[in-house]
Amino acid sequence: MRNGKVRVLIVDDSALVRQTLSQILSSDPEIEVIGTASDPYVAAEKISEQIPDVITLDIEMPRMDGLTFLRKIMTQHPIPVVICSSLAEEGALSTIKALELGAVEIITKPRVGSKQFLEESCAMLCETVKGAAEARLSGPRPSHCVEPKLNADAILARATGAMLKTTEKVVVIGASTGGTEALRALLETLPPDAPGIVIVQHMPELFTKTFANRLDSLCRISVKEAEQNDTVLRGRALIAPGNHHVLLKRSGARYYVEIKDGPLVARHRPSVDVLFRSAARYAGSNAIGAILTGMGDDGASGMLEMKQAKAITIAQDEATSIVFGMPNEAIKRGAVDFVLPLQEIAGSILAHAD
Repeated sequence: MRNGKVRVLIVDDSALVRQTLSQILSSDPEIEVIGTASDPYVAAEKISEQIPDVITLDIEMPRMDGLTFLRKIMTQHPIPVVICSSLAEEGALSTIKALELGAVEIITKPRVGSKQFLEESCAMLCETVKGAAEARLSGPRPSHCVEPKLNADAILARATGAMLKTTEKVVVIGASTGGTEALRALLETLPPDAPGIVIVQHMPELFTKTFANRLDSLCRISVKEAEQNDTVLRGRALIAPGNHHVLLKRSGARYYVEIKDGPLVARHRPSVDVLFRSAARYAGSNAIGAILTGMGDDGASGMLEMKQAKAITIAQDEATSIVFGMPNEAIKRGAVDFVLPLQEIAGSILAHAD
């Protein structure tokens, strides 16, 4: 990267959005905005002059829509693309389609809000763009890990006693950058009677419901966005709703989920650490945890707690990870029992669930 910075091209038909994104991204000393474009044609001219490390791309634009432009980028000159989308449910399906076409991440357009929202939004935008720069599209890139501002203590206190034994296995999965397609590849291979699954995929609110519905249409198991007190059932995966933490809980032999607000944990809400810690506490040795592709270290601490609670822990390997940050951090902390390519993780989960 030039000057060691992530070079970004912003493509959006709104001058206000281009200006706001430029100001936010330029405030990070590790990011350089090399240009902005009002539509894909202008963007193509700028790319011919200087190739960016990352493109932020709007879906709805005049002259050429973002999906068409994304297809051209991925077939002609693959560059990591971050979709910058309005927080609107009607556009969520197009955004999920963009991820299937090769976009590595979703961010929501900055909007006026409280001081806390703006601070969280700015941090998330910058970290997402830096994570996208490491996405392995045409070759390996070094991982870049982000120190969390808070750990899972902020949401769920550490367990103080032993957990009663049950026989039902439960699976918890965490993923971030590149995770949407990794999850699709994993879940599509599972049989209808697979053990119950709870998932944290870093994704903005409203998009998680569309993502869950999309997976539900592709998989033999059912997939839905998690709601308060949903039971964890065999043959069903629950995906944490964007902007909310999800915890695994147990009442007798029944596992269920709790949806909670709260501060960002490891720079995220939902946080993988929060889910994994709750699995260590309430499922213990009956849990199977998998950490997939993603930037940063969210999930590493929680996975270590799972391993200490005698759970089975699995990390996606470097070769099949879009970004090896999250799995690598868990491995480095000694939290992982098995390091596997993506295509072998489902089989390992099923084998250990017997």
